[in-house]
Amino acid sequence: MGIAASIPNQGILINALGLQEAKDRSEIENIVSTHDELFKDDVLPEAFANPGAKEVLRYRQALSLGYRLVRDTGLITANHLIKIQGELERNNAGFRKLPGTALKSSSGDTVYTPPQDPAEIVALMSDLERCINDAGLFAVDSLIKMALIHHQFESTHPFYDGNGRTGRILNVLYLVKEDLLDVPVLYLLIRPCEV
Repeated sequence: MGIAASIPNQGILINALGLQEAKDRSEIENIVSTHDELFKDDVLPEAFANPGAKEVLRYRQALSLGYRLVRDTGLITANHLIKIQGELERNNAGFRKLPGTALKSSSGDTVYTPPQDPAEIVALMSDLERCINDAGLFAVDSLIKMALIHHQFESTHPFYDGNGRTGRILNVLYLVKEDLLDVPVLYLLIRPCEV
């Protein structure tokens, strides 16, 4: 990522790629916005009331917040993830205290139910925080560890909403934390598998 680091104003690249990733990812969740709407809402937010554009722009703001937190502390904590999700959803709900939604197959059969007990969610997120930040706990290649961290986060499904977007931000921030990215400019678009 040496080329991105050589750009005098990296914010331009970070904002553009973060916005593109957020736009594409949001379309998977049926939040559709055009580039024109995003740029208009970014420049003149009070003049435009496109809810899709506002949600996409919050993704970019959450990524920026997470990047600052990782750079300032060198860590990714459960509290950081709560702040990131709060920025995405514009709330302070924190971890789920009510049961989460079960994942169902196309035939309606339950194939996975995330942890339901609030204490278990807190314990799992504490374990995840330790796994993320303690390099000696689980010695494996950083990319493999990132995939395992992502799986654990998504399986825990700790928030009422915004888990997928928070999980994708977590991927990028982990690479920044591990010095595999200088700036969060990795454009990850994870599409759901066709079943």
